[in-house]
Amino acid sequence: MATIKDVARMAGVSTATVSRVLTGNGPFTPDTRRKVMEAIEKLNYQPNGLGRYLRKQETRTVIVVLPDITNPFFSQIIRGMEDEALAHGFTVILGNTDNHADRQRNYVKLLEERRADGIILTAVRNPQPEIEAIQKIGPVVLACEYSSGMFQSVAIDNEQAAFEATSHLIRLGHKRIAHFAGPSEVVLSGDRLHGYQRALREHGIAEQWVGEGDFSLESGRRLMQKLLQANPRPTALFAASDKMAIGAILEAKLHGLKVPDDLAVVGFDDIEMAEVVDPPLTTIVQPKYQIGVEAMRKLITMLEGRPDPALQTILPHTLVIRRSCGGRPE
Repeated sequence: MATIKDVARMAGVSTATVSRVLTGNGPFTPDTRRKVMEAIEKLNYQPNGLGRYLRKQETRTVIVVLPDITNPFFSQIIRGMEDEALAHGFTVILGNTDNHADRQRNYVKLLEERRADGIILTAVRNPQPEIEAIQKIGPVVLACEYSSGMFQSVAIDNEQAAFEATSHLIRLGHKRIAHFAGPSEVVLSGDRLHGYQRALREHGIAEQWVGEGDFSLESGRRLMQKLLQANPRPTALFAASDKMAIGAILEAKLHGLKVPDDLAVVGFDDIEMAEVVDPPLTTIVQPKYQIGVEAMRKLITMLEGRPDPALQTILPHTLVIRRSCGGRPE
């Protein structure tokens, strides 16, 4: 039967380091933990009194932080995360921030207090140094977006998707195209704005109308009220979320505009409402369930000491064309 000394010898560390890794009480580096856990697996070492999961303080619980739990975009993502977590014996705690960075910090405290093993952040509003600080507390995965830092992440190519959505409107003949952007502090908002701008630039269109919302239906209605006052008014709109696009459609119709005859609209996300709104919404389809599965898989492999060597996982997107952008420009 293997002993702790055998594990230490194979991992090239001291027995004290092996003990610290097993109990979860540092200091030790991620590389050291990986070596120790690999030695434990190869030797089939069974430490006494440390439980079946080898780490005394392991909770088998992970936190998923959402900016807006009422947004239907996240429902399939959550389902993917939960299915993957349950398949590996983990429980998911959902945390809703209502788009407030301070509320996210409260969930991070659970990780700091070792009441959870890892955390997945979606639509992050906190500055990068703060996310880097979280990474020192425990494993972190970003879902639906990425960062310029060294973080595990799962997303689509938001800039390219926005480029394709805007280019579709240009191919229909539109030259006055507005953009309802997401919050400026969210990385994916900037990516979608840049994709919109790149499409205009590559097609030689200089005129822009950009307003900042918060991905909500209400912000779509508010921005549409402002857009109606523009002269000349844009003939097409690319919104950074389906909820903003639907809010824009509702407000436009309230003021007597016909969609798509007077205003062509493209959204982003393909939530369930996109198909049932009148007219059905042209939008970017994200593989929401798969984003959830991949994000949770990344987190679990990190917890098991074998992180994905590819920091960024980029999943494919699709532009689905419906009737909301089928009208002719003026």
